[in-house]
Amino acid sequence: MSATLNVACVQNCATDNLTANLKEIDLLIAEAVSKGAEFIALPEACEFLSGDKEAMKAHAKPASEHRAFQHLVTKAKHHGVWLLIGSLTMRDCNNNMVNRSSVVGPAGQLVATYDKIHMFDANVDGVRGSNESALYKPGEKACLAALPWGFLGMSICYDVRFPYLYRSLAKAGATLLSVPAAFMQATGEAGHWNTLLRARAIETGCFVIAPAQYGNPYGARQSYGHSLIIAPWGEILAEAVTEAGVITATLDLEAVAAARSRIMSLNHDRDFEAPAIGRPATPQASR
Repeated sequence: MSATLNVACVQNCATDNLTANLKEIDLLIAEAVSKGAEFIALPEACEFLSGDKEAMKAHAKPASEHRAFQHLVTKAKHHGVWLLIGSLTMRDCNNNMVNRSSVVGPAGQLVATYDKIHMFDANVDGVRGSNESALYKPGEKACLAALPWGFLGMSICYDVRFPYLYRSLAKAGATLLSVPAAFMQATGEAGHWNTLLRARAIETGCFVIAPAQYGNPYGARQSYGHSLIIAPWGEILAEAVTEAGVITATLDLEAVAAARSRIMSLNHDRDFEAPAIGRPATPQASR
């Protein structure tokens, strides 16, 4: 197992023009390869975004019929790299729409898939409602992908607000975490993106690889950008701004064990009794 990993995050702004989106992604993957990346990570919904729910439904296809999936598998094989397809709008074996992240190896082999567990149903600032559960079937299983450099714990965007998922992945063996996203501008500007990602790195002692979309894909929708690569001690190794591009970093994988030997919280779980719902704790009588 190699002690270092050259990783790249691609940042793009997907629209409802699939052909144009794939052309831009091709150029950005080639740029990442030219910078020596061995593992390249793409954002959530990297291939297609539309405010029209019917267009999203029509776009969703199973892997065997999914133009973007087949195209990106071919690109991974062409460049001989490991590729995280951050997520695509796909259909599962029961024809349900899913928001699916995939890891593809350098021979074009499908290594792992993960369907987003936590649906982003929110109303940020009372301005724009989001209702992912109206489109997608939530995933039910956490996923580790076996890479030459260790295990990758997979997640997508809104998952980042649920720390127990990442603790579970780390305790199962993850040393790397992927958080591809199309994070909202409003919550990004409020500091949620950087804060949550650094917290996930610190509390698990994992590297966090977080490629993100930026800009205006449709209507009033704004994505925050600021793709990040974060070390297990919480240092930001690379950060994008708000434009298309590629960020890279060389990960010293020994930093995982070093961080976990300094703060050993993954070994310190204790069982405890949860409070009764809606009932405050009974004060103890003084003696």
